[in-house]
Amino acid sequence: MSIPQVARRVAKLLAEKQRKVAFAESCTGGLVSGALTAVPGISAWHCGGVVTYRNETKQALLKIPASLLTDPGPVSEIVARRMAAGVLAIIPEANISVSVTGHLGPQAPPELDGLVFIGVGQRRAKKTTVSVHELRLPAGTTRLARQKQVVAAALELLGAALTD
Repeated sequence: MSIPQVARRVAKLLAEKQRKVAFAESCTGGLVSGALTAVPGISAWHCGGVVTYRNETKQALLKIPASLLTDPGPVSEIVARRMAAGVLAIIPEANISVSVTGHLGPQAPPELDGLVFIGVGQRRAKKTTVSVHELRLPAGTTRLARQKQVVAAALELLGAALTD
């Protein structure tokens, strides 16, 4: 399925489930949110989000502790988890969130090149739960191609969470 097709499917599910979404993106720079905003009428379900590309911004906006950004580092399961929960905390009308953090190159450390974590947070009855999914993208593709892969995966994971 193409990114526009997945985005339309997610928009339909958001409406059917009466859920409102927020995003916290790093390596995708807002592309996941942007893909969803291409769907007419999505403003009823898309609350907004933040692009926290730098560690200092993750700390200031999403309250990610500096200690976690040092060890294990910004590209980690725990940071993706905190980003998904953090954006729900700062956008109270949202009840589902997506976070993305990763290394997409070209200057990533070899052991982290292509490593991405996507978090999906859900707030129900004042309790927030977050699931995190790890992706390993193959070498040999451009940064933009990798970003598109992450956008598609993030929207697919959001759609899956909406069907649970």
